Amino acid sequence: MHLPGLTIDGDTVKCDGQNLRPIGDGAPYVSGFDTPETGGRAKCTAERMLAELASKRMGEFIATQGLVIEDTCQKDRWGRPLVVLRLLDGSTVGQRMIDEGYAEVWLPGREVEWCVNGG
Repeated sequence: MHLPGLTIDGDTVKCDGQNLRPIGDGAPYVSGFDTPETGGRAKCTAERMLAELASKRMGEFIATQGLVIEDTCQKDRWGRPLVVLRLLDGSTVGQRMIDEGYAEVWLPGREVEWCVNGG
């Protein structure tokens, strides 16, 4: 299924008016992926720039023909459904984002530092 949606940022997409939170190869509340914050939520210029690249790459992924949305039937703390976005080759968008350097592994309590050396 082609995801007729929008990219909100590198780890949030909107489909049919609903924000969705992809989790990659992880399991809800156990592991997933995280991307830098956009706009005013970014802590430095480097984070903001990487966030723009991550958002662009996510947009390319959600425009991929054959993309499948797998609902985990769980929601994050903001009420977004946690989903797996799976590509035709069976890989997940989250793992591809990590592999390509646009995201880091998310684990409970882990804060990713995007602003290395003050960024």
